[in-house]
Amino acid sequence: MGLFSLSFQIGAMSKVSYEEANAFADGFQSIMDETDGIGIFVNNFLATLPMFVPGFGIVWGLYTAWSTGFGFAAIISTMPGLSEIQPLSILFLSPFGVMELIAYSIALSCSFYFIYTIINKVKSKSPIKSALKSQIKPSLIQIGIALALLLAAGFLEDYIIKSVQAL
Repeated sequence: MGLFSLSFQIGAMSKVSYEEANAFADGFQSIMDETDGIGIFVNNFLATLPMFVPGFGIVWGLYTAWSTGFGFAAIISTMPGLSEIQPLSILFLSPFGVMELIAYSIALSCSFYFIYTIINKVKSKSPIKSALKSQIKPSLIQIGIALALLLAAGFLEDYIIKSVQAL
């Protein structure tokens, strides 16, 4: 959770050129106009699945966090009135942000634990196959938990966005 948050914050502190910010904001707005709760869920779940891959998932998750923070920086640079919003407040103070952060953290932890187990088995010269088999059921449960969190978060985010747009 800490590494994801740190990577997000670093991305949010990025300097974004005017052209990059406008291109991002235009693309983001057109996607949001066409997206509903299921679309938000699918987008987030497709970004989360690679985070479960042993080893690679950690790198992917940190990149995803950074790029999300970068997107936040782009939006802020096109809407100076939002510059007072602290980037991490989006993650920690919005209900959908917390749910997404927990799902991403589960995926990253699973990736780390999987690779940690493999490395320890290699070091101890123990059979890797049995260790991998024992990780399948917990991993599937964790994927299911992440799926449920992201599904609920997608609908909640869609509801909040539509409520704010109606104002």
